[in-house]
Amino acid sequence: MGFLKEFKEFALKGNVVDLAIAVIIGAAFGAIVSSLTDDVITPLLLQPALKAAGVQDLDKLTWGAVKYGNFLAAVLKFILIAFVLFLLMKFVASLIRKKEEAPAPPPAPSSTDQLLMEIRDELRRKG
Repeated sequence: MGFLKEFKEFALKGNVVDLAIAVIIGAAFGAIVSSLTDDVITPLLLQPALKAAGVQDLDKLTWGAVKYGNFLAAVLKFILIAFVLFLLMKFVASLIRKKEEAPAPPPAPSSTDQLLMEIRDELRRKG
């Protein structure tokens, strides 16, 4: 019974759940980036190369036996993903910096200080 309890605690830890959510979101983000690069950016950037080669599809863009059209698309996809992740990490770092730069509230007076302040206030009222 102890093993199952330990496994349940491990599987339901916040870090494991957060990681699972990050993987799912990452997969969805990957699909969006793939579509953006394959369907929008790559055709726009490689259109001159496609026209010069007289082909309509990246799969048919070859130089002898070397199919470089898909390779160019993969390179563009990598650069775009790396750039977006760089911007995301830069944004997260700025949020963390702002959080750290916020001044900490002054510490509450200790019980001794509070008692001394009460005595001081009472003496002022009497005197």
